[in-house]
Amino acid sequence: MKVLLVTGGCGFIGSRFIDFFLKHNSDYHIVNIDDLTYAADLRNTDVFKESDRYRFRKLNICNYNALDDLFTEFDFDGVIHFAAESHVDNSIHGPRVFIETNIMGTFNLLEVCRKYWGNNIKKRFHHVSTDEVYGSLGLEGAFSEASQYLPNSPYSASKASSDMLVRSYSKTYGMNTVITNCSNNYGPHQHREKLIPKTIINALTGRRVPIYGNGKNIRDWLFVDDHCEALTNVFFNGTLGNVYNIGGGDEVENIKLVSLVLLELQELAPSRTRYIDLIEFVEDRLGHDLRYSIDSTKISEELKWSPRTSLEKGIKTTIEWYLGRLND
Repeated sequence: MKVLLVTGGCGFIGSRFIDFFLKHNSDYHIVNIDDLTYAADLRNTDVFKESDRYRFRKLNICNYNALDDLFTEFDFDGVIHFAAESHVDNSIHGPRVFIETNIMGTFNLLEVCRKYWGNNIKKRFHHVSTDEVYGSLGLEGAFSEASQYLPNSPYSASKASSDMLVRSYSKTYGMNTVITNCSNNYGPHQHREKLIPKTIINALTGRRVPIYGNGKNIRDWLFVDDHCEALTNVFFNGTLGNVYNIGGGDEVENIKLVSLVLLELQELAPSRTRYIDLIEFVEDRLGHDLRYSIDSTKISEELKWSPRTSLEKGIKTTIEWYLGRLND
């Protein structure tokens, strides 16, 4: 039986990945480490926490000694590293924790892996990153794996830094690393501070639905289950030392996305209030990137992956999940 270490597995994407991975890989155990900061939720693990192939440890990746003890206890066959501070607004108001967690935490993980694995290419370190490291696009073009890194927020700068660390450990020490840079994820279990769940919850509770600036910023949206399938594919089949961009192929302006969510919500949870009337434009975010777009040609051609879930279907699934948990 093999053992996989997942960091940040009580968060949105990490918890959905563990659920997906356990269902599709019966020869693996998973150890999940998470410091249970505000964005994590142990309830995200309810569906698999009783599995005899799952264990949880509360652990901060900035604590090297705790990581060292963990690697003494378990002979890990791989690491999939989700743990990160990820909310751009929070990075603008308090960047220090982003530097500590996203850079130093990743460094600690790489160092402990190097100590116990050396250059054993049978042991893989998979770093989960973001398209935000590439900066902002105009109205044309898309980010490829060869795109220049031009991060514009403390969050994206910290993720870009951790990407470079991972790359360096492959080039310098011969470690088996892969990096994935994904577009904006959405789906059930996402933290309420993010755009789609915030839109749903604010509308259902009669509060204004804020949109930065003029709402014309464009994002590429990726349903979380499709992302988990792509991550699993890259972990097992990606080429050592390579980077893979993972996009949903659904580019839409923020105002159009929010309108889509609110119109679907009106159908699923009818109200005298016209949810669409709750939209409120607010002062734009500092350094707000205009557009992200992912070119997924590499993962599509090399690993035969493509997203399965349309934006309309994914939004409906997401709304239905939040409707069932509004009072949680």
